[in-house]
Amino acid sequence: MKFLALAEARQSARKYVDKPVEKEKLLRCLEAARMAPSASNSQPWRFIVADDKALIAGLAKAARGPMRSFNNFVKQAPVIVTIVLEKPKAVTEIGMKVKEKEWPLMDIGITAEHFCLQATEEGLGTCMLGWFDEAEVKRLLQIPPAKTVALLITLGYTPEGYKHRKKIRKPMDKMVTWNRY
Repeated sequence: MKFLALAEARQSARKYVDKPVEKEKLLRCLEAARMAPSASNSQPWRFIVADDKALIAGLAKAARGPMRSFNNFVKQAPVIVTIVLEKPKAVTEIGMKVKEKEWPLMDIGITAEHFCLQATEEGLGTCMLGWFDEAEVKRLLQIPPAKTVALLITLGYTPEGYKHRKKIRKPMDKMVTWNRY
C-alpha cells in the first residue's frame, strides 16, 4: 500500500471479531514498532503482549473508566499490547532537562503509530488507549511500581464490512504556514 493510502486507511477500531491474530502478523507489527526512531536512539519502550482471554478481560475492566461504560469495546480485542515507558539514555535525560522537552513521550507516540500502521497493512484494526487504571494494569501485568504505562493498544480483526470512517481534518491552509507562524 502507498504510504498516504495507508495513513488514510488507519483508524481507531472499536469493534473486533472473535478471531485470533496470527503470530507472524503480530511479530511484523512489533518489528515495525521496534524500528521506530527515538531521541538518541534510546528506544524508551517495552511491549507487553496480552493474548490470554482472562488477562484481556482484566485489562478491559481497567480501561472502562470511573463510569464503567468507557472503552467497552476493549473486551472484544483478541490482543492488547501495553507500552511501558522505559528509562532513556543519559544524554536524552540531560537534553530533556536543558530543553524542557519530554522526548520519550514523543518516542512512544512514534513507535505506537508504527505498530498501528503496520497493523493496518496487515488487515488488522487497532485503537490506542490513554484512559485506563494504571495501577490495575501494573498489577495484572506485573509491571514494577516505578514504571509508567504509556499506552494500551487493542489489536484484532474488525467485522466484515466494518465501516471505514471518512477522516475529517482541518484544511491544509489552517495548519500549515510557510516561513513564519
